[in-house]
Amino acid sequence: MSSATFVDRIDPFAKRSLKKKSKKSQGSSRYRNSQDVELQQLPQLKESVAKTKAEKYIQKLCTQEKLVPVIAVFKSILGVLIYTHCKYLSMKSAVFIRNIDVTPSEQEDLFIRKLRQCCVTFDFMDPMADLKGKEIKRSTLNELVEYITAGRGVLTEPVYPEIIKMISANLFRTLPPSETPDFDPEEDDPTLEASWPHLQLVYEFFLRFLESSDFQPTIGKKVIDQKFVLQLLELFDSEDPRERDFLKTVLHRIYGKFLGLRAFIRKQISNIFLRFVYETEHFNGVGELLEILGSIINGFALPLKVEHKQFLVKVLLPLHKVKCLSLYHAQLAYCVVQFLEKDATLTEPVIRGLLKFWPKTCSQKEVMFLGEIEEILDVIEPSQFVKIQEPLFRQIARCVSSPHFQVAERALFFWNNEYIMSLIEENNHVIMGIMFPALYRISKEHWNQTIIALVYNVLKTFMEMNSKLFDELTASYKSERQKEKKREKERDELWRKLTELEVERRNALTATFNNPVPATTPTTRARP
Repeated sequence: MSSATFVDRIDPFAKRSLKKKSKKSQGSSRYRNSQDVELQQLPQLKESVAKTKAEKYIQKLCTQEKLVPVIAVFKSILGVLIYTHCKYLSMKSAVFIRNIDVTPSEQEDLFIRKLRQCCVTFDFMDPMADLKGKEIKRSTLNELVEYITAGRGVLTEPVYPEIIKMISANLFRTLPPSETPDFDPEEDDPTLEASWPHLQLVYEFFLRFLESSDFQPTIGKKVIDQKFVLQLLELFDSEDPRERDFLKTVLHRIYGKFLGLRAFIRKQISNIFLRFVYETEHFNGVGELLEILGSIINGFALPLKVEHKQFLVKVLLPLHKVKCLSLYHAQLAYCVVQFLEKDATLTEPVIRGLLKFWPKTCSQKEVMFLGEIEEILDVIEPSQFVKIQEPLFRQIARCVSSPHFQVAERALFFWNNEYIMSLIEENNHVIMGIMFPALYRISKEHWNQTIIALVYNVLKTFMEMNSKLFDELTASYKSERQKEKKREKERDELWRKLTELEVERRNALTATFNNPVPATTPTTRARP
């Protein structure tokens, strides 16, 4: 242990302890085996093959013209000149080069060589190490992206395993641990991947590969299997949001193209969520996975399968209880609403599940829950609303009574929603009885004037909705308040009497100690 570390442990408030560590990008490349491979620049796709063919064409032309000696001297020079300075030659020569027939097998061989060359990885933690090799790989990856985008018929069956091998060599790696163990995504900046200049191009190439019109899922399923998908899902824990964004698009394309992997992908996402909720409470890619699930749920066929309903109740709803809910709540609420739009009968278990996980001490989460409840009420059917109105509005009444003005304000905003107002009006005989006591009390006691104004508006709405019931509730509330005041008065009177009795008892004890009774000596009787 160094002396400085020892001093820090003794005095944690020393100036050295207050120094802020400089933020560094962290690369997973330093956790991989070093490969001392020096890359060599390969010829360009298409152009190199065209150059070779141009030379052969010149040789054929010269033979026909009886110019064999010229070939011996100027063969290579002419080929290079025509290849590089075609625009300075006659239009006839340019036409010759454009009409050259390039053999696909030669392109395929060079394509595979370049893919294998891109399997070499570099250590980006040292920015000055192997600059030439890094630049060669970057330019090669750029060329591959352009080639697979513009080319037609370039995705032949032999290149599929080579493509997946190159992608796996670059993407699948051990993610580095976070520099801050108590990393808070809302407060701290994420640690960016140092090797992103190469990773970005690999992801771009992968996307172009999956989206290509030449892509054949029947061949692709031989190399993109369950193991590959599982490794891809593990990368969603990357701290770099740029990588997670690419992964989201890639996984969505795989889900759309490979029907045989769909159930496996859903199951593995469920496992990630359950481990996140009940074990680790840490996974960076929850929001991105929920975005994918939102579109997946939207495509579910009706009637919903039992496994889909269980996924909603046993996986999605427990995600509400994690303390970092704010990072993915918007995507989670969207998934829940998608389920309810598919099957209205799920409304009751969803509402009761939300009430079960309702936060007790976190006002920020309460506001989010109220927002999600409003989204659900926007799509709820009147028949389902009747089933959940009592427990739901008891919770809303508690939120309205909250001393935190944002919680109370968010709950009172429900009365600005026209559809919710129509549901309340249809069931006012139940809801008014639940809400009135809390509203009336808040109108007299709440500290925030904005909340009091909103409460008055709600009470006015109730009065216009059902004036007779409003008067009855007002009279009943006042009567209950009178009884409550009477009980409080009786309780205070009882405590006053008890206090007086206690005082009398203490006075008696004090008097006894101050005036002790004199002890009497016993008299001895004489014997007869």
